[in-house]
Amino acid sequence: MQIIDKNETSRRLPMPGLIEALRSMFREGCEVPLRHAHTIDNGDPATSGTFLLMPAWQPGKKLGLKTVSIYPGNRDRGLPGLHSTYMLFDAQTGVPLVMLDGDTITSRRTAAASALAAHYLSRPDASTLLLVGTGQVAAVIPQAYSAVRPIRRVLVWNIRDESAKRLVAQLRLDGYDAEHAADLEAAVAQADIVSCATLSTAPLIKGKWLRPGMHLDLIGGFKPTMRESDDDCYVGTSVFVDTEEALIKAGDLLEPINAGVFRKESVRAQMAELCRGLRAGRQNADEITVFKAVGNALEDLAAACLAMESDS
Repeated sequence: MQIIDKNETSRRLPMPGLIEALRSMFREGCEVPLRHAHTIDNGDPATSGTFLLMPAWQPGKKLGLKTVSIYPGNRDRGLPGLHSTYMLFDAQTGVPLVMLDGDTITSRRTAAASALAAHYLSRPDASTLLLVGTGQVAAVIPQAYSAVRPIRRVLVWNIRDESAKRLVAQLRLDGYDAEHAADLEAAVAQADIVSCATLSTAPLIKGKWLRPGMHLDLIGGFKPTMRESDDDCYVGTSVFVDTEEALIKAGDLLEPINAGVFRKESVRAQMAELCRGLRAGRQNADEITVFKAVGNALEDLAAACLAMESDS
């Protein structure tokens, strides 16, 4: 069995190629059972977490399994809040083929899926990106978006200013016109695209801040207790999801639905429908689009297959 470390996994997943691999997998489809989620209660919220098992396979091709541990309290220890591993097998024999760095798979496929959605949902001339969050996913979002939109300016907001400033410094080294956003509302007012990648349990983005033509990308929350947007973000906007699972598990959608301000039937399209051309994305320049994702094992499988097959 081959073992591919973090740096090599990243090298084998260039954003343009990864975005296209995701598009192809969404078009082809694969078997994706609902993820298994288990609460790891260590008796203290600061040390407790969630453990996820995410399988996916294409019959006759490849079978993959990702394990993910999410510990929000890790940020107070100077540790990442998420750790994962990925195993890829031959779907016909069950033979293990490769182990990849799951954190890299997760962060790069999440950012790539976000950019893929933005290809259909954001304005083609969108050039200012606001990052809300500074974790592993947020750090690669500018790279992903630059593959589909002419991103020239990146604003970074985080609840901890120091983290935002560190990411700004890195983005500048990477060639971006990046700056720290101290005021979130003011930053939203300047952005064409707002991408939230946090573990927040309280709304950060307010619907009253959104203006015509914006695209709001919500990719951090994956549980009913997690929220990055308030109810007003779903009033008068066009809402899209990665998969139907978002309507089951995302607090960003469940709470507006429970409050009666949004209906499940109002979702305009899922990612597969966009990629297959079955439903339209953005329909005019003034439309406000919202994309809510909880992540899907289909994306992990697409990334792992690309990493295994890549030898460049």
